[in-house]
Amino acid sequence: MIEASPPPPTPVQGVPVIPESPSAHRIRVVPRPAPGQPRAERKRRALRAGDVMAMLSVLVLVAGGASLAYRAHREAAPGPLARVVLAPALVVATLRLDGALVRGATRSWAINREGPLRYGDPVPVSLTAYCLKGTTRRDHYVRQGIVAADPKVFPLGRYVELYVGRTYYGRFLVDDTGKAIHDAILDIWTPTCREARLFGRHRGTAVLVPRPRGGAPDTLLTGRLGGAAAR
Repeated sequence: MIEASPPPPTPVQGVPVIPESPSAHRIRVVPRPAPGQPRAERKRRALRAGDVMAMLSVLVLVAGGASLAYRAHREAAPGPLARVVLAPALVVATLRLDGALVRGATRSWAINREGPLRYGDPVPVSLTAYCLKGTTRRDHYVRQGIVAADPKVFPLGRYVELYVGRTYYGRFLVDDTGKAIHDAILDIWTPTCREARLFGRHRGTAVLVPRPRGGAPDTLLTGRLGGAAAR
């Protein structure tokens, strides 16, 4: 391939014209590639240029789409949620339990009785009180909520609930015995001897109950001399 050199500059008034060197008017010859290669070479170059342009176009389109999507998301995104204040709700239980009524024991409850006393059997008893210090028959210190009983009627280590008329005295532990305590007599421990003398003797009803499940040690014994009013 032969390329012609550019024409010499036109002289301008007042501007000197510097003649070019003789080599500037030479004809430049661009070497051609070997036979069989020009078309393939041009095709590869065209393909490379086309691939680059296509990739640039794709990148421009992706960037533009991402920018539009982000802008649309920001415009459509909801603002901060308003604080919701609800009125207080009152929950009322629908389960109501009726009061328990303990029937009085008959005087003939011990006649022809066979076997130990069963749980829930009402037993007529005679209630007294004592104020001795020290330990019980089961080697425990005396305390509120224990009674002395006849082990033949009320076994040691069992729990009884006492009632005097309609007054509930609470739950007691049979933990002590005594020479004067026999048959259906229960002797309630109290911390002061004056209270024991004033209490005297009363007729009541005792019910043998099992040990409460899951009860804390300080809540097992709720019995007091005189009942709940004496606490």
